[in-house]
Amino acid sequence: MAGVLTLSPTAAPFPWAAAAIATYTGKATLNFDTAATGVSLELDGSTVTAEDEIVQTLAKAGGLSDDSAKTSAYFALAKTLPTVTAFPEITAALDSLDDHLAYRTFLVGHDITAADWIVWGALKGSVKIVGLLKNNKHPHLLRWFSHIESLESTQLAIAGLAEAKSAKARSNKTAASFALGLHNAKEGEVVTRFPPEPSGYLHIGHAKAAMLNQYFAKMYKGKMIIRFDDTNPTKERTEFEETILEDLELLEIRGDRVTHTSDYFDELYDYALKMIKTGKAYADDTPQEQMRHERMEGIASKHRDDSVEDNLKHFEEMTKGTEEGIRWCLRAKMSVDNPNKAMRDPVIYRTNLLPHHRTGSKWKVYPTYDFACPIVDSHEGVTHALRTNEYRDRNPQYQWMIEALQLRPVHIWDFSRLNFIYTLLSKRKLHWFVNTGIVHGWDDPRFPTVRGIRRRGLTVEALRQFMLAQGPSQAVVSLEWDSLWTLNKKIIDPIAPRFWALSKSNIVPVTVKGGPAEPEVKTLPKHKKNPEVGEKKTVYSSQIFIEQEDAISFDDQEEITLMDWGNAIVRSKTVNESGIITAIEMDLHLEGDFRKTKKKITWLSQPTGPYTLVDVTLLDHDYLITKKKLEENDDVKDFVTPVSEFRDEAYADANVKDLKKGDIIQFERKGYYIFDGIVDGRYEFIHIPDGRAASIASKAVAQTGTATHAEGGKKESKKAVTAPSASAIDTPVETKMYKMKKVYGEDEVETPVETKMYKMKNVY
Repeated sequence: MAGVLTLSPTAAPFPWAAAAIATYTGKATLNFDTAATGVSLELDGSTVTAEDEIVQTLAKAGGLSDDSAKTSAYFALAKTLPTVTAFPEITAALDSLDDHLAYRTFLVGHDITAADWIVWGALKGSVKIVGLLKNNKHPHLLRWFSHIESLESTQLAIAGLAEAKSAKARSNKTAASFALGLHNAKEGEVVTRFPPEPSGYLHIGHAKAAMLNQYFAKMYKGKMIIRFDDTNPTKERTEFEETILEDLELLEIRGDRVTHTSDYFDELYDYALKMIKTGKAYADDTPQEQMRHERMEGIASKHRDDSVEDNLKHFEEMTKGTEEGIRWCLRAKMSVDNPNKAMRDPVIYRTNLLPHHRTGSKWKVYPTYDFACPIVDSHEGVTHALRTNEYRDRNPQYQWMIEALQLRPVHIWDFSRLNFIYTLLSKRKLHWFVNTGIVHGWDDPRFPTVRGIRRRGLTVEALRQFMLAQGPSQAVVSLEWDSLWTLNKKIIDPIAPRFWALSKSNIVPVTVKGGPAEPEVKTLPKHKKNPEVGEKKTVYSSQIFIEQEDAISFDDQEEITLMDWGNAIVRSKTVNESGIITAIEMDLHLEGDFRKTKKKITWLSQPTGPYTLVDVTLLDHDYLITKKKLEENDDVKDFVTPVSEFRDEAYADANVKDLKKGDIIQFERKGYYIFDGIVDGRYEFIHIPDGRAASIASKAVAQTGTATHAEGGKKESKKAVTAPSASAIDTPVETKMYKMKKVYGEDEVETPVETKMYKMKNVY
């Protein structure tokens, strides 16, 4: 009799080893309980609560051979790994494991044992370690880690956790039981399909569908088909097929084969004839508006009971594309008044005289998606059709087609469509932004397209983890971006090299007394906590630059810390009539204690001779619209963010010259950036949100000015520098409450506090 492993889906770190070995041995089912305070196993009348003991108990119950003396050492390693924070220690442990696995499949012996599960679980539970493994510096360890993760049982445990997280509102009794699986799925036989229409670029909503299809195909060691649904010559073009395949490549998604609905036009036409001959379809020339009204009211078409001969005759006219034929369409004879309006005699074939991008002028009639999809799914061997739940009303229609044509059945698996606040997914509305020049193209980092979000620095791993965390949730909600960007930060932070950049605006030259007479170059790690990221060269001199914002914050005779150098004492400041600091003198004070200074600042040596600085542009972006969710009758033009691109001209250290387009870095004290390439000699970097409120909040409330168009393909935009009035940051709300004066009046309320923090300007 199988035991029960109870664990909380929100546990941190999550007990991966216990969950994975439970599904591998089949000796315990997973019971996800948000109220659980730890992990516990009930098996054969006894209860075990320590994860290492649970792993050993399940290994023994599952017959996993594990009699090596080395096993205890691996259990000890698994216990210490989560507590290690220093990168050199983590790296040393990974190096040791990598060396050990160079000529071994498993840690102990020739089969998987408890040692493999306990160590894998410890690695899986550490975001830092998973990030380091992605560096490919430990190929043998990564091969072993990936193998264990790819096992069907492990995938079921991962999927079960994803479902449990997305099912917080459900009863714990019904949660998960490691079953984010597909109904009636058999290993090696599952076939999924991703069917985009070749009429535009993929966006983040499509990404979820594509990733889930690939995920299930891999989980069950099956296949995934990429099928272009090319049934509408009006909207489709060959170049969109190429861009969609490129978008999928950006998501690391590759199908086992690529097909087209147009490959089956002959078969689909024959099925349409069959439906007419069996009395399950009829031709109709009812005008579109009248047809819509009749369907809504449950009124039968005047042609619903026409003879088979008449229907065949009209369908023949449609096929020829004659003047008479283009008036007609073909409808499935399902129902007149079914409560589900999708079942009320839907159109399954219509005439279109435009040439098709693959079949040319061969056809004048084309099937609708709802007719073609179930037929082609069945023909191509698809076992599970994944559809967003906006199609749920049409699922009975899908099954009706299968039954009416006596086709092999296909299982339907629903999932919720992905929506984000302040985000448009409508192709029509996105086209408007491109056509008006408000954005620079379909890969604009403000766009929710796959190209846009990847260009803004979102990693595939973060996207994949986020999509799977949504699991089979059916809730249709507008998600915040913060959790996705926070996940992304956890992945990039351990491996992003650190550099410095200073805004050119009123940059301040500083003379450092006691600094080197001639510039000196020292080699420093690009990432202090992760030496494997590499080294950079830092120039030290007596003439440096600092930012105006830092200079203004200095008090006279204050001791500050120059990062990666040491302490210095501010001796004098030169200020012009506008209050702008134009020069500073400091005394180097290397014996000072950096722990006692309030301000640690970045700086750059002034360029001289061979030691140059690099001209860079730091780009930041806002949401394109000012309303969290546009309603159906909202005009997008009324909700365009006035300025949604901000450009800051800056200097960066010369190390950035070694970057390749797409490299992700951190400019210390500024944030994470992705290198976007060189434009007119300037290195352009796009800011990557990190999930914190300030980085993802709409900036629209603090702006003035109008949207800037990118004329002639050049990137232009205004930097919003005008400080808004207090009223500018009021959040307008619709309310029936009458207006009350503020208790403290309209003046700013000073709250005196004793603090060692230096004063910062209000972010608004």
